[in-house]
Amino acid sequence: MLTYAVYIALLLFAAAILLCLYRLLRGPDIVDRILALDTLAINLIAIIVLTGILMGSNILFEAALLIALMGFISTVALTRYLLRGDLIE
Repeated sequence: MLTYAVYIALLLFAAAILLCLYRLLRGPDIVDRILALDTLAINLIAIIVLTGILMGSNILFEAALLIALMGFISTVALTRYLLRGDLIE
């Protein structure tokens, strides 16, 4: 029963990634594109965690943590660049 739930969740997160890609490409504003990129990273992390559950691998959970850290740093850097025009003070 758990495998069916994981497969359904993988399918739904794949659909969410497609919708985020659409918003990333067609976003009316740069803020919408940054938000879509952040949401895309979160959905990718969820897919990696679900794949780790299916495979029973602990390495994928560590990869998900690294991608989460990089996604957070990139979102902060992009928003800081938009607000101030530079990254380093």
